[in-house]
Amino acid sequence: MAKYLAQIIVMGAQVVGRAFARALQQEYAASQAAARARSSAGQQSAAASSISGMTLQEAQQILNVSTLTPEEIQKNYEHLFKVNDKSVGGSFYLQSKVVRAKERLDEELSIQSQQQKQQSQQNTET
Repeated sequence: MAKYLAQIIVMGAQVVGRAFARALQQEYAASQAAARARSSAGQQSAAASSISGMTLQEAQQILNVSTLTPEEIQKNYEHLFKVNDKSVGGSFYLQSKVVRAKERLDEELSIQSQQQKQQSQQNTET
């Protein structure tokens, strides 16, 4: 009786182990496919998001900008920075969020300018 019980437990463990290994292989293949699908620009933007701790959309919402124009970003940044200055009763936390948002948007602008330079170089070479 104990022998049969041990065989059932071993067979059950094998079945679960195989299912787990197959699921792990599928997940690995899916993550590799997703990584290949991302372009280099997406990788740079994701890296900038991880460094700054803020997504591009979040930064745009904080500074209330819909398009990435340096003039609009600077104008909104200066306004929000002054309004949230601690000496005029503002919040240092909000002021720091405004600074981080501007840094993130500036990083995105530099990524876009690098991409445009690369594209123009590729166009001139062909």
